[in-house]
Amino acid sequence: MPESKSRKKKSAPAEQAAVPAKAKAQGNPRWLVPTMLALMLVGLAWIVLYYLTAPGLGLPIPALGGWNLAVGFVLIIAGFGLTTRWR
Repeated sequence: MPESKSRKKKSAPAEQAAVPAKAKAQGNPRWLVPTMLALMLVGLAWIVLYYLTAPGLGLPIPALGGWNLAVGFVLIIAGFGLTTRWR
């Protein structure tokens, strides 16, 4: 059975096949790792400071009370959230 001419695949010219597509540069933005580490360390320091000074001085923010733990954990979770963007 003869084949239809419209079904035949056209071959790509040699000029177009030889030029490779430019790949986007893969890597981290410069701010990612320092920001990630800073958020995790500040969150940890916030919680430690709250536990060490809560009975006496009322630091870091006395008006928050037990919510100081939530602030510390939110900072740590934000740092871990940035680790998902790390390549």
